[in-house]
Amino acid sequence: MKPVLTTATLVTQDGVPIDTVHLPGRRDLAIVMAHGFTQSWQTPMVWKIAQRFNLAAGVVTFDFRGHGRSGGVSTVGDLEINDLDVAVHYARELGYQRIATVGFSMGGSVVLRQAGLRGGVDAVVSVSGPGRWYYRGTVPMRRVHFAVESRVGRLFARHFLQTRIASRGWDPVPMPPADAAARISPVPVLIVHGDKDVYFPAEHARQLYDSAREPKELWLIPGFGHAERATDDKLVDRITGWVTGAVTGAGLAPQQPPLETPQPPLETPQAPQDELDALDDREAAPEAAQPADTSATS
Repeated sequence: MKPVLTTATLVTQDGVPIDTVHLPGRRDLAIVMAHGFTQSWQTPMVWKIAQRFNLAAGVVTFDFRGHGRSGGVSTVGDLEINDLDVAVHYARELGYQRIATVGFSMGGSVVLRQAGLRGGVDAVVSVSGPGRWYYRGTVPMRRVHFAVESRVGRLFARHFLQTRIASRGWDPVPMPPADAAARISPVPVLIVHGDKDVYFPAEHARQLYDSAREPKELWLIPGFGHAERATDDKLVDRITGWVTGAVTGAGLAPQQPPLETPQPPLETPQAPQDELDALDDREAAPEAAQPADTSATS
């Protein structure tokens, strides 16, 4: 008989209700999975990844604030560490002995920041995450900034992407992901990125890896795109294997070089043609663009 999946509403330390689901599994390991911007745990591609992780571990996944059935508004990577933190504590309360966080895109920045600033985890995996804030070097990221910083963009995100974005900017500016990565050691860190990522070039992964301290590992994957949409069963299984080895101390040696196939210099990734389609694809994961300071609500 298959275990019964359960949903719960968790409340963060700043009072935001977070819609959460638990997929029971082996009691010695839980993976807490953090989705990308405009996603939800109920999005088919996110749910498929969660179910695949569940073959080897218990899984807790959730909707970030401003997404899906969670409350509040998205701060695009800032206060979201509270959302992840309460999910990690929930996994501990469920009795799991070891906890790894795995985040995609915006979630990839959040898992690094939560581990560096709050802790309480045994391994961290950031997939397609940004290394720094305010990146506008690709056309898709400029679209994302428009969606976050303009009233029209926020209205579009609310009505078509079911994502509610804060109308005011950061104050203060949160610690960048690379700076947080430097604080995670001795917890093992894995950085996963693709050379076909149209949002964040591979330099972001290298920045994260260079900032992190041992034990750490970098996978620059030829042909891999961005975040959940590009993640297949093979990559999920590979990440699961890394996590299992990392939490037992058996799978990661210090001073490992990045796992990287030599590639020619990267060209600027080409974006899809239709801007609204790119957003509606829900593949956009902003590098925590700062919303404009405006009195208009969205």
